[in-house]
Amino acid sequence: MIDIVASGVLFDMDGTLVDSTAIVEGAWGRFGAQHDIAPSTILAFSHGRQTIDTVRHFLPDLDPTEQRRLADELVADEVENTHGIIEIPGAAAFVRRLVEADVPVALVTSAPRDLALNRMRAAGVDVPEAVVTSEDVEHGKPHPDGYVRGAALLGLRAEECVAFEDAPAGLQAAVDSGATTVVVGELEDDVTIGLARVHGFDGIEVSAEDGTFRLRG
Repeated sequence: MIDIVASGVLFDMDGTLVDSTAIVEGAWGRFGAQHDIAPSTILAFSHGRQTIDTVRHFLPDLDPTEQRRLADELVADEVENTHGIIEIPGAAAFVRRLVEADVPVALVTSAPRDLALNRMRAAGVDVPEAVVTSEDVEHGKPHPDGYVRGAALLGLRAEECVAFEDAPAGLQAAVDSGATTVVVGELEDDVTIGLARVHGFDGIEVSAEDGTFRLRG
């Protein structure tokens, strides 16, 4: 249950608005097989983080140019693969309700722009006018840069916004930005303690109130 008053909404993408689990698991599974790393170990770290940060974490001794090449290959493969991508329950309708209520909305994702736009469109979720991707920040999640920038694009401070996130790295970034943070899904982690939670977006009501809005559900 949530009952939140804010001035803007900041959304993560994968696992929050879009379910691309099969594609992500397949890509990191192939990477793990090539480098003798258990896919489960990679996925436990990678969720919510930029691809290059994951490659650097697991292959720290690799030449930086080669790290970047591997990351670019992984991303290029995922950009073209949209098979099976679906929305998180109620996500598309919820984003539309926010926009129709003139609520400022930003997407804040660790994915590159092309990948993010392809996945949102494949899932049928409208892309907000304000978008922050991996190309737009110096430090990826769990650093709060992305959420601070997303709020600024809306003309707001992060403290005036509510952020929806599903992954430990992203949740830490949202919390550290000062945004009111809502967990999407089943994750139980130290960072989720005390946070509001939703399991989808069906039934969340949006009402505008003099420059702010209220979410109830």
